[in-house]
Order: sequence, then structure tokens, then C-alpha cells
Amino acid sequence: MKSLLIASSNPGKLTEIQDLIGDLRTHLKLLLPRDLGLNLDVLEDGETYAENAALKARAYYQASGLLTLADDSGLEVAALDGKPGLHSARYAPQPGATDADRRAYLLKNLAGLPRPWAARFCCTVAIAAPDGSLHFSEGICPGEIIPEERGTNGFGYDPIFLIPELGKTMAELSMAQKNQLSHRARAVRGAVPLLASLLKV
Repeated sequence: MKSLLIASSNPGKLTEIQDLIGDLRTHLKLLLPRDLGLNLDVLEDGETYAENAALKARAYYQASGLLTLADDSGLEVAALDGKPGLHSARYAPQPGATDADRRAYLLKNLAGLPRPWAARFCCTVAIAAPDGSLHFSEGICPGEIIPEERGTNGFGYDPIFLIPELGKTMAELSMAQKNQLSHRARAVRGAVPLLASLLKV
């Protein structure tokens, strides 16, 4: 069985990816950096999600020698000219800001602007292969920002990100629903044929 390194410190992401790769689970052992004793500090200074995902994938591949999957994602709000975008995880100005701080800062910046506040979550997956090649897959989830938080099944901006056709925020979705609709789910599912090709299965 071949190994796939998930370039993340989040165990939840490994579980999510296991659910999304379907039949490939029988061919792949998924690992986190901590399983290999790796703790890299990768400077994510790219100008696109793809560049940041590639930086992480390449760094962890070089450190491990294993087929590596990394992703980068962000929230883009039309009324804020696409912000916070690449800086979604570092959006609030105060040091040590929490997810709640970032949501509050986003809503503060949107206050007074006409609704609906159209937005989208974007994700790019990068796979670093042993032959030195990089492969990419993208996923987008459109929606809108709402001023009140709803739901407890998410993190980040999920409680204020509404999917209009469902009438639910991302944080109100079940894991099964999220694995159908989320930007990361769409990007990972798009990467499955790439992984199958690289594994020759």
C-alpha cells in the first residue's frame, strides 16, 4: 500500500479526505506530518491559492519523499473586492485573533454595505509527485455572508456563510452535506483522478 502525506496539522482534514477519496482508500495509507515527526514552518507568500498550496506540497514532499497533498483556501466577498481571500486565516488585525474575531471583523467591514453580501469559498489542492511534478485541482462554493451566526458544525467563517439554495449556513450542514458541497470537498474530489493516475490504479 502506498502512502499519501496530507500537509496539515489538522486531524479532521485527514478524516475528511479519507471520506472523499472513495475507492482509493484501499490503495492509500493517509499520513499527517506528525506521524513522521515533521513540523515544518512553510512561508505561504504566494499570490494565489495554487502557489501557496504548491509551496506546502513541495516542502513536505522534499522532507518526506512521499506523495504529498496540500491545500490552500479562502473566503472572497464581492463587496470587499474579494477580501479577505488569501489572508482569510489572518484577517483580523489583533494578535492571536480567533475565528470569532475574524468573523466579527468581517461583519464590521461589511456593515452599512447593501445586502446580499455575495461571497464564495475557494480551495486549490496541490499534489507533489515523486517525479517532481505538481498537479492541481480547484473547488468553489458560492454563497453569501449573513450578519448573524448560525450552526455549530463548522469553523472559520462557516457560521456566517449561507448557501441560499439550502437556506443553511455551512455550519448548519451535516458532514455528509458538507462533503458534497464544500470548496475543499470539490477540490479533493477533482484530485481523485489525478491521484489514481499517479498511483496507476
